[in-house]
Amino acid sequence: MPLPPLRHCERSEAIQGVRAVRAGLPRGCAPRNDETLSATGLTALVGLVALALATPAAARETVEAAAPSSLAVTLYRDPARGVDDAMNRQRPRGFAMITETRQVVLPPGESTIRFTGVAEGMVAVSAIVTGLPGGTIEKNRNADLLSPAALVDGTLGNRVTVTRTNPATGEAVAEDAVVRTRADGGIVLETSQGFEAVRCSGLPEKLTFERVPAGLSAQPVFSVDTRDPTGGTYDVQLTYLAWGFDWQANYVATLAEGGRGDRVNMRLMSWVTLLNDNGQSFENAELLVVAGKLNVVSDFQSLAAPPDARPLSLTCFPIGSTAAGTPIPAPPPPPMPPPMPMMSAAIVVTGSRVARASYEANTPVVVMGEEALGDLKLYRAPERVTVAAKGLKQIAFLDMLRVEARLLYLAGCTPYDDDDEAVPTGMMLATVNDKRHGLGAAMPMGGIAVFEPSSSGEQLVGEESLRDYAVGQDVEIRFGDSSQVFAQCVRSADFDIGQHPTRWNAMHTVLTNANPHAVTVRIGFGYSGSWQLRGLRGTRIKDGEVIYEVTVPANGRRELRWESRQSGATG
Repeated sequence: MPLPPLRHCERSEAIQGVRAVRAGLPRGCAPRNDETLSATGLTALVGLVALALATPAAARETVEAAAPSSLAVTLYRDPARGVDDAMNRQRPRGFAMITETRQVVLPPGESTIRFTGVAEGMVAVSAIVTGLPGGTIEKNRNADLLSPAALVDGTLGNRVTVTRTNPATGEAVAEDAVVRTRADGGIVLETSQGFEAVRCSGLPEKLTFERVPAGLSAQPVFSVDTRDPTGGTYDVQLTYLAWGFDWQANYVATLAEGGRGDRVNMRLMSWVTLLNDNGQSFENAELLVVAGKLNVVSDFQSLAAPPDARPLSLTCFPIGSTAAGTPIPAPPPPPMPPPMPMMSAAIVVTGSRVARASYEANTPVVVMGEEALGDLKLYRAPERVTVAAKGLKQIAFLDMLRVEARLLYLAGCTPYDDDDEAVPTGMMLATVNDKRHGLGAAMPMGGIAVFEPSSSGEQLVGEESLRDYAVGQDVEIRFGDSSQVFAQCVRSADFDIGQHPTRWNAMHTVLTNANPHAVTVRIGFGYSGSWQLRGLRGTRIKDGEVIYEVTVPANGRRELRWESRQSGATG
């Protein structure tokens, strides 16, 4: 039976009317006398519109980006690590900025580009992709790596091949099976014999998978959705921050022979130690390191959320299958082989004068170039290096063949100090970080080892930690206590300092030197804002402390007397 006539509608209105018919609602078009629509025509129109609405948009084609053709790695130290703190080799809290250049071939239309092999500590929210004509529509980071557990979970409900080997005959029998459970404690397979748990039959067995489930990769993957109307080949750059790196400087100071007087010369070498805790290596990369304290408010560790490579944990209870009885339990696995000895980086210091001269003459030393980065310092390696996965690496940083320094002995004496006997003085190498003294380069913080020549070769005489030193600053390296120079600080006054802050305290110190040469002793009298002194000429203030330097003759002694009282006191 013909339907009532409809008035003339625009195409969009007609579609809306059809949608209303499909939903059982009144049509939105009024009747028109010269038009009719049969039930057959309406049914055909509804079918066409329904087909148009149900057809999905063209699926995005997945494109694998080529391996990086160029890499740049910039390392930042752990912002919370202090001068005396060592790098955490098990869980480094520094980070890196990684820039990769890769080539992609895009089809016309929308596509998904996969960047395989990014750092597992990648902070995905920091990633920037440049060089795409259509920009970035969406960014994604895969959450699951290819692993035994992920392989089983991705094959749930699909066929695998299980192969069992009879240990008595050596015969291997393979058959099809269907994975029926996830890998969260035990795997159950359905075979022609029934349902059974993997590794619980008592026979050596293995599972063979026909393919890797979609979305799994042996390396971490970062992907972006993009659109290119024409398609083409492009060189794109992926830049991102990654967690799990650190670096520090390590120095070796070697005193020149015959330099145990007040003025000494030394050779100062430095190495940059790089730490990469990620499972990915960055080969042939341009390397940069940034020194200075960077203000970081983000928790990169929580933002990184590395993908999970889940192990396979099998539980067999009860043993056996629904088809066969309980077999003889399988023998226990053989013991694990002993662990390989750990290899660590080492610097060999030779005591042979000839060998060292040959080393200096024939071995080129790579020195990193220094650049300004705001108030920070950036050092660039002159050659490309490989930042290896799960490893430490050292590269040459500084090599100053002749640094002029002073060897000082340190003592302290304030009214609160009253020694019953002489105590060893501290030792310090003092220089200035400028070209006149043989330096003139910013020195990042790190550890320093001081060696001294002897008849048996160079011997370690002390170790210390260095803070960051800028060009032009005084560099002071303390390296232990002396066994030849002693100091005794004595307070002669017999009144309570707190009860009589305005009274002068009679002080004196006795310095002894058992060396066959004269030495210079620096005495510290406390902070300038705390004490007033009288009776000594030539005192000065250094780093907020009042100091006085005095020469003690060879195999001799020196005694000083002065008076001190609390600063600000009058009377």
